[in-house]
Amino acid sequence: MEALSCVIPLFVSFVVAMITTPVVARSAVALGIVDHPNERSVSRRPNMPLLGGLAVAAGLTAGVGAGVALAEDLIYTQRMGGLLLGGTLVVALGVLDDRRGLGAMPKLAVQVVAASIAIASGFRVDHLTDPITSTSWSFPPWLTWVGTTLWIVGITNAINLVDGLDGLATGVGAIIGGTLTVIAWQAGSPLGVSVGLALFGALLGFLPYNFAPARIFLGDTGALLIGFVLSLLALEGTRRLALLTFVVPMLALAVPILDTTLSIFRRVRLRTPLFRADRQHMHHRLLASRGSARAAVLQFYFVTLCFCLIALSFTRIRGIVAALFLSVVIVLTLRLLWNLGVLSLQPADERADAELTIDAGKEKP
Repeated sequence: MEALSCVIPLFVSFVVAMITTPVVARSAVALGIVDHPNERSVSRRPNMPLLGGLAVAAGLTAGVGAGVALAEDLIYTQRMGGLLLGGTLVVALGVLDDRRGLGAMPKLAVQVVAASIAIASGFRVDHLTDPITSTSWSFPPWLTWVGTTLWIVGITNAINLVDGLDGLATGVGAIIGGTLTVIAWQAGSPLGVSVGLALFGALLGFLPYNFAPARIFLGDTGALLIGFVLSLLALEGTRRLALLTFVVPMLALAVPILDTTLSIFRRVRLRTPLFRADRQHMHHRLLASRGSARAAVLQFYFVTLCFCLIALSFTRIRGIVAALFLSVVIVLTLRLLWNLGVLSLQPADERADAELTIDAGKEKP
C-alpha cells in the first residue's frame, strides 16, 4: 500500500471517532444508557455514559471506507464483508447489553454466530507450524471451525474482561492493533493493514475522552467490537507468514489472554460460576499495588507493549532459535507477572480489596 493509502484511513478514523464521541455521550445520557455502579464496581461515578463503542465503530467504518476508496490493491472482498457483518452483529449485541443487561449464554450465542460469519468469509486457523523444523500441519475442516471459533470468541471476551479502568481496554487495544497492523504489512495483506490502521486511529480518537478521568466508557459495545476485530486481524496478519501460526498473535494478545486464563483457573479453583464478576483481575491487582488508576493503566500499557515487541521479533526468527527464544519469554513472563502480584489464584486480602474502590473506572465481569 502507498503512504497516502495508509495515512488517510488512520486520519479519517481518528477524526470521525473524536468528533462523534461527544455526540454519542450526550445520546447515551439522554437514552439512559449509563453505568450503574454496584458492590463489585471499581468506579463510583453514577450516570457515566456508555456506548463509547459506537464512536469507535463509526471511526473504524469510515477509515475502512477511505482505505477501500484509495488503495488500488484493496477491494471489497469476501473477508472484509465477513468482518463488517460480524462486527455489526457484535456492536448490536453490545448496545443491547449496555441498555438492558444480557445473560452470559445469549451473549455467547451471538458471538458464536458472528465468529461463524467471519470463518465462512475466510478468517480461519487451518494449520500449525513446528517451531524447530518449520513443518506445517493442516487441520481437518471441523477442527478448523472449532479452533477458530474458540479463538475469536475467546479474544472478544478477553478484551471485554480487561475493560476495568479508565482508558485500559482502549489503550491496550490500540497497542495490540498497531502491532497486528505491522504484522499484516509484513505479510502483504492490504485488508489487514487498512482495517488495522482504521481501528488504531479510531481508538486514538476515542482515548482522550476515555483516559482517566474518563468522560465516557466503551461499554460492552466497544470492548466486544475491539476484541472481535483484533481476533480477525491476528488471523489475517499471520495467514500468509511462514511462522509459528499461533505464537505471534498470542504474544501480541498475551496480556488479555493471561488475564482470562487466570480468571478461569481462579473461579474453577474457588468453585464459583465462570461468568460471575469478581475484583481479582490483573488490573485490580495492579491498582491495589500501585495505588493509582493512572499508574496501573500505564503499567498495563507497558507490559502489553513489551509483549507486542516480542511478537514482532518472532516474525523474523526461525527454527531452534525461535523455540529457545519462546522458552526464555515464557520464563521471564512468569517472573514478571509474579513480581507484579498478578499470578495468584487466591483472592486478594480484604484490605487490598477495599483499596480498589476508588474513582478509577468501569468493572466488567
